[in-house]
Amino acid sequence: MVTSETINKKRIAILGSTGSIGTQSLDVIENYPDLFEVEVLTANSQVDLLIQQALKFKPNVVVIADESHYETVKDALDQKDIKVYAGQDAISQVVQMGSVDIVITAMVGFAGLAPTIEAIKAKKPIALANKETLVVAGELIMKLAKENGVPIIPVDSEHSAIFQCLVGEEINPIEKIILTASGGPFRTHSLEEIQNVSLKEALNHPNWCMGDKITIDSATMMNKGLEVIEAKWLFGVKPDQVEVIVHPQSIVHSLVQFEDGSVKAQIGIPDMRLPIQYALGFPYRLPSESKRFSFVDYPSLSFEQADFVRFPNLRIAYECMNQGGNLPCIMNAANEVAVGAFLKEKIKFTDIYRIIEKTITDATFLAKPGYEDYIDSDKEARIIASEMI
Repeated sequence: MVTSETINKKRIAILGSTGSIGTQSLDVIENYPDLFEVEVLTANSQVDLLIQQALKFKPNVVVIADESHYETVKDALDQKDIKVYAGQDAISQVVQMGSVDIVITAMVGFAGLAPTIEAIKAKKPIALANKETLVVAGELIMKLAKENGVPIIPVDSEHSAIFQCLVGEEINPIEKIILTASGGPFRTHSLEEIQNVSLKEALNHPNWCMGDKITIDSATMMNKGLEVIEAKWLFGVKPDQVEVIVHPQSIVHSLVQFEDGSVKAQIGIPDMRLPIQYALGFPYRLPSESKRFSFVDYPSLSFEQADFVRFPNLRIAYECMNQGGNLPCIMNAANEVAVGAFLKEKIKFTDIYRIIEKTITDATFLAKPGYEDYIDSDKEARIIASEMI
């Protein structure tokens, strides 16, 4: 059994502690008080929940990105010996603290890029749940991680599955990565039916409990498109080595095929706390009281081809990955704007992919972008996408 005598206690910074991954990360930390403790909590604007978390877990530092909420957080924690900071820059600064042992990047969207870069430069191991970081700047991030000797351990269930399948296979080349997708709430909808789906329907995911933005991405299958690009960078494969297959039960989390034709799969019930726990405890597997998987409970596991016609965002993601440069960055920015508009019911569900496609066409393409280029491309794409809403 893994104990505090086996591994040193880890002090953890959670970027985005009030989101779905952040709250489940705190569940994991609470279950292993001898192994983990909270050093930093950050949130964008969910003040009340951030304060509750801080009072319960007593971190050294709390950061609220929305500076208008600074006084509220500071006043609530004033007598608790907890340092309070505000602003996006503060998040990038606190991840560099010497007291931080590992950083969970659970912020949603482009905002996760800068603090992830600063954490890597400070040689902090990364438990990566912000897929947009690698989508936007995968080449830059992986190069920095290599230069600084920083491990990036994926938290997404699919990438965690691949990571687990590859442990012990370092000398064996990957032939193909197979990412599984639930298919979301509209897996069986016709093209005509998808045209008029509601926000409520899109937020009703059949298997996973996630934040609103990720849930909509799952419904459009952009979430899987982002994961395809992320897999390319995480595992050093070519675009044509990443395949998506629909698996409605979400039990087989992903698979790896090797050159001899063998396929390894990671299987388990849909529970994000398991990959979070694996990332924090790696290379150890921590004992858990979570529900065990049984084939008796799932006598039939099914698999289907991904449909690029009904879910064009998946096609768009592959095209952007193949062309490279700043196109994935442009795609991601347009998607964030479009999804945000759909969540406010300003556009139709099918307008999301139309906005993304038009933004990609209109934005400035750069074949060899640097960090500042990504910043500029993100801004330009958001302006173009916003003008279509």
